[in-house]
Amino acid sequence: MSSVQDWEAPNPVKDNRSGLIGKGVDRYEGPLKVTGAAPYAYEVTPPSPPAYGVMVGAEIATGRITGVDTVEAEAAPGVLAVWTHRNVPAQPPRGTKAHPRSTSGSRPALESDRVTYFGQPVAFVVADTLENATAAAKLVRLTYTAADPDVDFPHRLDAAGMPPGEQDTEIGDFEAGFAASDVKLDETWTTPIQNHCQMEPCASVAWWEGGKCIAHTSVQMVKPAQHGLAETLGIGRDDVHLLTRYIGGGFGGKGQTYDDLTLAALAARALGRPVKVAFTRQQMMHGTIHRPATIQRVRLGAGADGRLNAMSLMTWTHCQRDGAFTEHASNFARNLYAAPNRLTGHRLVKLDLPHAGAMRAPGEASGTLSLECAMDELAEKLGLDPIELRIRNEPEVDPENGRPFSMRQLVRCMKEGAQLFGWDRRLPTPGQVRDGRWLVGLGMAAAIRGNFLLPAKCSFSVDADGVITVRQGMTDIGTGTYTVLAQIAAETLGVPLGKVVVEIGDSELPPAPGSGGQFGAATAGSAALAAGMNLRQAIAELAVADPGSPLHGGDPNAVTFQDGVVALENRSETLAELVRRAAPAGLTVEGEIRPAQDAQKWSQQTYGAHFCEVGVDPVSGEVRVRRMLGVFAAGRILNAKTARSQLTGGMIWGVASALHEGNAPDLRYGSLLGQDLGNYLVTVQADVGELDAIMLDEVDDKANPMGIKGVGELGNSGAGAAVANAIYNACGVRVRDYPITPDKLLPGLIAKGW
Repeated sequence: MSSVQDWEAPNPVKDNRSGLIGKGVDRYEGPLKVTGAAPYAYEVTPPSPPAYGVMVGAEIATGRITGVDTVEAEAAPGVLAVWTHRNVPAQPPRGTKAHPRSTSGSRPALESDRVTYFGQPVAFVVADTLENATAAAKLVRLTYTAADPDVDFPHRLDAAGMPPGEQDTEIGDFEAGFAASDVKLDETWTTPIQNHCQMEPCASVAWWEGGKCIAHTSVQMVKPAQHGLAETLGIGRDDVHLLTRYIGGGFGGKGQTYDDLTLAALAARALGRPVKVAFTRQQMMHGTIHRPATIQRVRLGAGADGRLNAMSLMTWTHCQRDGAFTEHASNFARNLYAAPNRLTGHRLVKLDLPHAGAMRAPGEASGTLSLECAMDELAEKLGLDPIELRIRNEPEVDPENGRPFSMRQLVRCMKEGAQLFGWDRRLPTPGQVRDGRWLVGLGMAAAIRGNFLLPAKCSFSVDADGVITVRQGMTDIGTGTYTVLAQIAAETLGVPLGKVVVEIGDSELPPAPGSGGQFGAATAGSAALAAGMNLRQAIAELAVADPGSPLHGGDPNAVTFQDGVVALENRSETLAELVRRAAPAGLTVEGEIRPAQDAQKWSQQTYGAHFCEVGVDPVSGEVRVRRMLGVFAAGRILNAKTARSQLTGGMIWGVASALHEGNAPDLRYGSLLGQDLGNYLVTVQADVGELDAIMLDEVDDKANPMGIKGVGELGNSGAGAAVANAIYNACGVRVRDYPITPDKLLPGLIAKGW
């Protein structure tokens, strides 16, 4: 375990002599992707012609499979195997861990006749071509004994219980504080189910080499996937080589593996040939996790001066009958605003729906849609500007635990954003600005997301050509991991970016936690810096110990690295010359990072402020986002281009949450109504006008050795609330049931007489 003090020694990333840290470097893998040389898992070419697997989903939400008829399917052209629960190869029970240190247990496929959600994989067909497998899958005949599905979340709140291992958090006496407040707000917001709609569906290809399974799959975390597959196959963890080099979007939906990986590996072993399996877009909607719906009650009590005396955010959400995932939509509120009397917590309802799970900014994306709109409403009640209300409730220390903030620039985000956006032109009374037929309004919201650092390792090597190779079991889900690791390596070893090779997404490389939770760049990058520093030291010691080097006899701690040259005072030689002569086989070292021993002494967050201008058509109820600005404070920025892309992507998702995105269950069948991208709406380019994200200068030396934090989730936190608040400012109608669609706006617009 390192300490914050251990991180205070000078390092090349802080010095940034080559200027690579923070620069908007083009993506390392960009040319590979646009030329088709960066294959997704399903596109990987196996060592011999593959067979193709197709999964069959359950047509009921809950019940039992009572009959199986696979005769036609088995007789269909090209069919190699047809499996159901009756004949699938044996697998250990779910959750089994033969190795006690496995990070994931067994995940058996087709494990029983029990159906627990609509679309659950219940049969599997393998054939010589995808077309033959698809045709044969339609010939599988299953009969069921079905029960009535229990999927009506809003009407099942009576069945809600405390999530496992949790309890409400109360500071002070909320009820007394709320009752004594001069100005009160007590409102309820609802958010719907959201589905991951990654560009690349979940997919796998697997084959066997002797007793070892080689599997390419689309997953965000390498080690849990490797361990889980090994446990499922009943083999040693080292007998699974799992690769996930290029991923077409994750967003939390690929934070775990699914039956495509299990079935591909099982079938490849049974058939003695590679097997490819992919979810269809329709299967993705049910067969992979989703963000669950929420019902959120916000109660705010303030004095006449606007200072909060009481604050409460209670969230009801749901999960699958056998699950326990909780959308922690109340957690962020514990760190955002000062109030002496506070109550937050969650309630969980178990339903006959597909599994819920993490989705970009889990908790914050949903929770800010309520609290940040409630703050807007409270500001109106108090006659205060929404930014001023937030400033008056800015805490000096973490309001929940009293810890000092490692760094907090929320007020700066709001003030600078207001100036850049032209917030002073906002008229507080709704409906005062028109542009032709459009009613125009401005809204804002704050953003917050916790900062995390997890253990990770990384290796660096240098060869006789002076090429630095970075190896790490990290992943890149489109966020820029390849690129920032290359930047760190180049800056640390003083070589051009063209002299860096990055290898990630491989279970045989030094382990890293993977992509997700906004911890990826900080964790993987800090381990890379440690490895780079170790290689610097090894190279410096090699140079001063080598009689043939101009640096011979010098102090290794005084050796400098820049432009591919190692130097000591006025003596120098190229890195390639040194390694070629003194270590022709190259050098390899490893580094690691662990959270600092005193990390828990600090409250570590990232912050932002969103500003939005919308137009509302009072006749049709249509809402158009005309312009949007986000200002963020998230530590040292490694790459301005990829960071901005992450932030604006999150902001666009916030627009989707406010205006477009949502799914609902069919109460008759337990299926989701939106079953493909034809009727599940996501925000597209034409839906957003001018868009920008600005990152403040910040280096948080309590966060990690580089002072960096994550941005992947932050852009999605609060963005939707800024849109909703702008809608109210435009037309005076508040809709607390997301998404805010024309049918929900029109009654209020008509009542207003627009």
